[in-house]
Amino acid sequence: MSHYCDLAPGHPFHGPYHDTEYGFPVDDDQVLFERLVLEINQAGLSWLTVLKKRDAFRLAFDDFDIDRIAAYGVDERQRLLSDAGIIRNRLKVDAVIHNAGVVQALCRGHGSFKAWLDHHHPLSHADWVKLFRKTFRFTGPEIVGEFLMSTGYLPGAHRADCPVHASILTAGPAWQTA
Repeated sequence: MSHYCDLAPGHPFHGPYHDTEYGFPVDDDQVLFERLVLEINQAGLSWLTVLKKRDAFRLAFDDFDIDRIAAYGVDERQRLLSDAGIIRNRLKVDAVIHNAGVVQALCRGHGSFKAWLDHHHPLSHADWVKLFRKTFRFTGPEIVGEFLMSTGYLPGAHRADCPVHASILTAGPAWQTA
């Protein structure tokens, strides 16, 4: 079975993501939200498709500004559904806007999205999925698992013999303290 660590090195899109982002702990709520948005949009598609559209997503979703996205109305929703640079799926667009409002509420209750994640850590993958399904829209097992692996809350982003794995361990991912 092929692993991301086999596919990514040297690839123009996968390589930089694999080497500098995937599995590293994330402290910034805007980056956490971006990862959630990208994982939601990956559902049913390849990760390469999402990475190629990442800059268009940043532009379309106001650099993943949570407050701005939570305030989107009918005009912004229609703009997004007409934007050929992103994935124009009504359920995904609606989920992103809804989830921005959810993250706002989590920030009010916990101080930040990261603090909410930290409050619930550690959980098993199955318990994380239950929590995300109760809290967010469009978050099934694969989306939740990849989001949590990509942000350092669950292990498994890299093989133990991958050179990036050592860098992640040095950065202190949450799963390491579970």
